[in-house]
Amino acid sequence: MRPPLTQRPLPARSANLVERESARESPPAWLSWSVWGVAALFYLSGFYQRVSPAVMTTELMHSFGISAKDLGNLSAFYFYTYVAMQIPTGVLVDSWGARKLLIAGSISAAAGTFLFGATGNFALACLGRAIIGGATAVGWLVLLKLATHWFPAQRFAMLSGLGLFFGNIGALAAQVPLRLMIEHLGWRNVVLGSAAVLFGVCLLAWTTVKNDPVEKNFRSYAPSALQRKEKAGISAIGAGFRRVFGYRNTWLIFFAQGSMVGSILSFTGLWGTPFLKARFGLAPTSAAAVCSVMIVCWAVASPICGALSDRIGRRKPIYLSGCLVATIGWIVMVYATLLPLTAFVVVAAVTSLASGAVVLGFAYGKESVPVQFLGTISGAINIGNMIGPMLLQPGIGRILDQKWSGQLANGLRVYGVGAYQAAFLLMVAWLLLACVLISLTRETYCKPIA
Repeated sequence: MRPPLTQRPLPARSANLVERESARESPPAWLSWSVWGVAALFYLSGFYQRVSPAVMTTELMHSFGISAKDLGNLSAFYFYTYVAMQIPTGVLVDSWGARKLLIAGSISAAAGTFLFGATGNFALACLGRAIIGGATAVGWLVLLKLATHWFPAQRFAMLSGLGLFFGNIGALAAQVPLRLMIEHLGWRNVVLGSAAVLFGVCLLAWTTVKNDPVEKNFRSYAPSALQRKEKAGISAIGAGFRRVFGYRNTWLIFFAQGSMVGSILSFTGLWGTPFLKARFGLAPTSAAAVCSVMIVCWAVASPICGALSDRIGRRKPIYLSGCLVATIGWIVMVYATLLPLTAFVVVAAVTSLASGAVVLGFAYGKESVPVQFLGTISGAINIGNMIGPMLLQPGIGRILDQKWSGQLANGLRVYGVGAYQAAFLLMVAWLLLACVLISLTRETYCKPIA
C-alpha cells in the first residue's frame, strides 16, 4: 500500500532544492534597500510627472491655447494610459520580471517627457503625456514586486507606505521647487531636464536591480507559491485578473481607492493652484506651498498608517477612519467659505494625513486573494487608484467650463469660487460612496486568505 500523501518523502531533487534554499543566507539590508531604492526613485519620478501640470497651468494654457476642459484632458492623458497599462503590467511583472519592466518603463518615460517638452502641437503634447503615463504605470507594481522578493512579508504594508512616501516626495518637488525652476528657466527647459533624469534612472536600473536575491546567491523572501506562479504562461497569469474579481473585497477596495487618491491628485496635481487663487487671491508659488503642505502630510501619514495597521493586526478600522475624516475635511475645505487661510491650511493638512490610509488598500487587497495573485491584485488596486484622477481631473474641468461666467484675464478664462464648489462635488460624492464601500469590506486581520 502507498503511504498517505502527507507522509510520502519528497523526491530527491525537490529535497535537495529545499535544502539548498534553506542553506542560503538572507540578502544584506544594504543590498535589499539599494535594489528597492532604484524602483522607489522611478516611482518618485512618476508621481512628479502626474502632478507637475498643477504649477504650469497658465503656461500650458498659453502655449497650446486651451480651456479648462482641454487642460484637464491634457493632464488626464497620463492617467488614461496609466490605467490601461495596469492589466498588461500585472501580467508582465510576473512574466518579464521587475528588472526588465523597470528598464523599459524608465526609457519610455524619458522619451515621452522629451516629446511633451519639445512639441508645440497640442495633440503631440497629449501623446507625450500618454507615453509618460503608460511608462510610469509599471513603477508601483515593480516596487511591490521587489518588496515581496527582497524583504520579509511582515514588512510589506510598511514598505507600501514608504513607497507612497517616496512618491509624494516627487509630488512635493513638483510644487514650489518646480514652480521656481519654471519661473527662472521656462517650463519647456525644465521638462526636458526631467527627461534626462529619467534616462539616468534607466542606467541605474540596468546596473543595480535584480529580480530576486537568488540571482545574487541569497535566499528569496517570495512565497514558493508565488515563485511557481511566475513560471506559468501569460495566459494563465492573465486569467488571474478575472479570478481576483471573484473575491468580494476586491470590488469594494477597487472603487474605494479612487476617491481618496483622486481627490488628492486632482487638487494638488491640477486644480488646487487656480482654486486657491480664486478663493484667497494667492500667487502661484504661494498656492503651490499650500499644496506642498498637503503632499508632505500625505507622504508622512502613509508609512505610519501601514506600520500602525501591521502593529494592531487590522486593516479596516484605520482604512475606514481615514476615509471618513478625509470626506469631512474636503467638505469643510470647499464649502466653509468663511474659513480663513490659516484654518484652511490646518484642515487641508488633517485631510491629507487621513488620506494616507489609502495605502492600506494594497495590503488589504493582497490578503483578500490567494498569494499567487499578488501581481494581479496589485495591478487591480492600482487601477482603482488611478481611475480617481483619470475621471475627476477632466470631469472637474468640464464642470468649470459649464459654470464659467465669461470673465477673462490676459486672454484666459477665469473661474469663480462657485464654479469650483460645483465641480468639487464630484470628489465629495465619491468619498461618501467610498465610506460605505469600506464599511462593507471583510477584515483580514493582516493574514493572507487560506
